[in-house]
Amino acid sequence: MRQVMLTPSAGKRLIGKGMATHPAVKDTLENGTLVIIAGTTNAYVAEEILTVTGDREKFSRKGFFRGITLPPTYNTTEQGRLTDETGFPGDVVLNKGTWDKGKTIYDVADGLKEGDLILKGANALDVANRQVAILIGNPQGGTISLILNAMIGRRAGLILPVGLEKRVPGSLDEMANRINAPGSKGLRLWPVTGEVFTEIEAIRLLTGTETELFAAGGICGAEGSIWLGISGTPEGHLDLNYNNFISYAYQDENGSWGKWDTFLNPITIETK
Repeated sequence: MRQVMLTPSAGKRLIGKGMATHPAVKDTLENGTLVIIAGTTNAYVAEEILTVTGDREKFSRKGFFRGITLPPTYNTTEQGRLTDETGFPGDVVLNKGTWDKGKTIYDVADGLKEGDLILKGANALDVANRQVAILIGNPQGGTISLILNAMIGRRAGLILPVGLEKRVPGSLDEMANRINAPGSKGLRLWPVTGEVFTEIEAIRLLTGTETELFAAGGICGAEGSIWLGISGTPEGHLDLNYNNFISYAYQDENGSWGKWDTFLNPITIETK
């Protein structure tokens, strides 16, 4: 077994790399409509998928989110959004691999059907039961309400890319019952079923190895980090005898690691 530490940003990048090679994503890029819902994890997912389609240079992670969790010194609305969203670029909607730039889930939800695929991030993760939940600030239920109409009503696919930093203990259903109860204040919580895709699934898909979470935390920029133990026989470009498996995700700006080109830039949030 080899041990590796991932910061939240490195985890998002790794999830993005994994999603870009996911069989369902590749099939939908050829044959259907793929919708990447704006979010900080999905910003990395969008970058990696748009690299495949040749559109990465036209995309920026800046402003690619709706609700967002920020330190209390930042100004946000009661719905958890920035007070100025004039720079919001829309979701990423790809029709048979062609990016319909500027469109959102609100523009295409009614036409999504079996064979189409939606990628939506999450705010809480029950690792043991493979379930996630989403914070809701919008009084109409937000994007997930549209997504579930397409998923349950017309069998569109749903994959939920989410970092292990968002793991929580206990039953998400029971938490939601308490948080959403009449008389409660603040955001609501919506448990959602679908294919959960974390750093563990990304490593398995990219390398054929198995991974387990065994510790977490850090300081000086490593807050929210996770420690993973990786074991197995890699299939392809990874060498587990190297000092650090995720050197791929931490390479120098001038480094080169085969298919990987993953020098990490921090997420930029415009607050003015």
